Amino acid sequence: MTRIAHKSQIEYGDFQTPIELAQKVCQKLVELGVNPNVIVEPTCGVGNFIEAASSSFPSASKIIGVEINSNYLEALKRKSQFLNDERIEIKHSDFFQFDWSSLTSQFQKETLVLGNFPWVTNSQQGIISGENLPEKKNFQNHSGLNAITGKSNFDISEWMLIQVVQWLQKRNAYLAMLCKTSVTRKILGYLHDKKLNVAYCGTYKIDAKKYFDATVDACLFFCKFDLNSQNYFCDVFSSFESSDYYRIGYRNNILVRNIITFEKLKDFYDVKSETKWRSGIKHDCASVMEFRKINNTLVNGLGETVDIEETYIFPLLKGSYVAQNQIQAIDRYILVTQKFVGESTEYIKDSAPKTWNYLESHAKYLDKRKSKIYQKNPRFSIFGVGSYTFSPWKIAICGLYKKLDFRLIGQIEAKPAVFDDTVYFLSFDDEQVADKTFQLLTSSLAKDFYSSLIFWDEKRPIKSSILNCLNLTDLSKARF
Repeated sequence: MTRIAHKSQIEYGDFQTPIELAQKVCQKLVELGVNPNVIVEPTCGVGNFIEAASSSFPSASKIIGVEINSNYLEALKRKSQFLNDERIEIKHSDFFQFDWSSLTSQFQKETLVLGNFPWVTNSQQGIISGENLPEKKNFQNHSGLNAITGKSNFDISEWMLIQVVQWLQKRNAYLAMLCKTSVTRKILGYLHDKKLNVAYCGTYKIDAKKYFDATVDACLFFCKFDLNSQNYFCDVFSSFESSDYYRIGYRNNILVRNIITFEKLKDFYDVKSETKWRSGIKHDCASVMEFRKINNTLVNGLGETVDIEETYIFPLLKGSYVAQNQIQAIDRYILVTQKFVGESTEYIKDSAPKTWNYLESHAKYLDKRKSKIYQKNPRFSIFGVGSYTFSPWKIAICGLYKKLDFRLIGQIEAKPAVFDDTVYFLSFDDEQVADKTFQLLTSSLAKDFYSSLIFWDEKRPIKSSILNCLNLTDLSKARF
C-alpha cells in the first residue's frame, strides 16, 4: 500500500465492512425484533451494509446512505442491488457537515442507524495531518492536567456516535454500529452523565482480526431508544450466537463491569476509603535516570559507565518485573533526585557532588523533557515521589497487565524498592501490617470485588481509582 493510500485509509476510517459481517449484523437485528421503517447509514463506503439491509428488511420504506468518497459512490451506484431497489437513496456528503437533524426529523416511524464509523482517534488524525475531523473543541470537558496529558484524545467514532444518540432522542429508534468495545462504554457513560433516553443497550463481540486485520476488542453496539426510558446498563455477549451475557452498568455513579457480582460485594465499596494507592516514579528520561549494574558498575541507558554516589540510587522494579514476580534479584536502578514533589534539588550539590555533576553533564536530555509538568519545577525534578517511596515494605501491582497479581516486596540490598509509573503500590513501615494487608488483597473476596469493576480490555485496566475504593477495614472484619 502506498503512503498516500494508507494516509487516506486512516483519515477516512477506510476499513470497509465485509458483506459477510454486514449480513450477520442485519440477521442479528432481525432476531432482536428490529423492523425499521427507515434505515440510515451515515458513512456507507462501498455499500455493503446498504446491500445487506435492503435484503434483510424488505418492509423498510427508505434506505439512505451518505458517503464522502466520490469513488465509492460511483462504484456502489453501479451495483445491481442499488439499481433495482427504488428505496435506496445515496447522498454525496461529509458526515461532519451534513444536516442530520433535519434528515432524521422527517421520519416519524421507527428509524435504524447502522454502519461502521472510523476506528481512529483525533490524535492519529493529527499525526497524518488529516482533515476528516469534527470541529476541534474539548467536548469531554477535561480540564487542566487531564487535557495536557492526553485525556482529551478521543476516538472519532465516539464523537460521531454522540451525534447519533442525540438525533435519536425522544423517538422510537435503533442504533447498530460496529466499533471498539472501549467506545461503547464511553457512549453509555455519555448517556448516563447527560441523563439521555435509552431503553436498552447490548454488545456482541466480533473477530476484528478476521474481518479488519485489527488487533483490538470490537463489537456490534446495539441500542434501542424510546420516548421515556433511562436504562443505563449494557448486556455483553461473547458473540452473535451466544445467549449468555453479563451486565455492565452504573452503581454509585461509577461504571461497574459486572453488576451481579458487585451487588453481592457492594458493602466493601467506599470512595472515602483510607487506603491510598500510589503510582511509581515518573521521570521521562530513562537513558539518564535509569541504570543497570554490570560487574558492580552502573551503566546508563546511553551505554556510559557512571561513577556517582550511592546516596540517591535505589533498586528499580519495572512494571513487567512486578507482573512476572521478578522481585528478588534485580539488575535495574534509578536515580531519585527528590524526597517529595517540588523539593529543591540544589542540596545534591553538597551531599553528592558527583551525582550533581552527572546531572549537569546530562542536562541537555533532562531539560528538553516535553511534558509541561516539569515546567516551573526545580531542575532535574521527578514526580510520583514522597515519604511513601522510602517505606521498607510495599504491596505492588502493575496496572498494564490483565491479571490481579499483588506482590509483597521488602527492601532490596538494604534499600527501599522503587517502581516505575506503570505500578501502583501501598507502603508500610511495619512488616506484619504489610503481610496482613497482603492476605486481604489476595483473598477471593478482594479479587471478586476488583474483578467486578475492572474492564480488562482497556490499555491500563487496573487503576488507582479502582484499587482505592475497596474498604480494607470492612473486608478484614468479613474475613476474620
